[in-house]
Amino acid sequence: MTDAQPDPAVPSTPQDDKTLPIIAYACYIAGWVTGISPVIGVILAYVSKASAPEWLQSHYVFQIRTFWLSLLFGLVGVLTLIIGIGALILIAVGIWVTVRAIVGLSWLLKGEAYPTPRNWML
Repeated sequence: MTDAQPDPAVPSTPQDDKTLPIIAYACYIAGWVTGISPVIGVILAYVSKASAPEWLQSHYVFQIRTFWLSLLFGLVGVLTLIIGIGALILIAVGIWVTVRAIVGLSWLLKGEAYPTPRNWML
């Protein structure tokens, strides 16, 4: 009779592992310093979304939308730098991304799905 012990060399499936979405949110927040880390966050979200349970998928959808919307609004900010309001738009986009990441992180740490991942605001 064989014992059904899991092989320690085979990693378990990350069904409810919050590590990757936490890293993605941290990358978004670190974007203030690095400028490029949100790209790493969105790549993590795209790669992890398909195999995640539904409640974590809501966080990945939220992170992906946050990235693309911030890229769009950031482009508007860059294009309007010459007329003087671009800097304000870029600062507002940075604050918006940071607030969204912090709110998303709070839902994640409670172990709950993000309630409205497709909204533009929070």
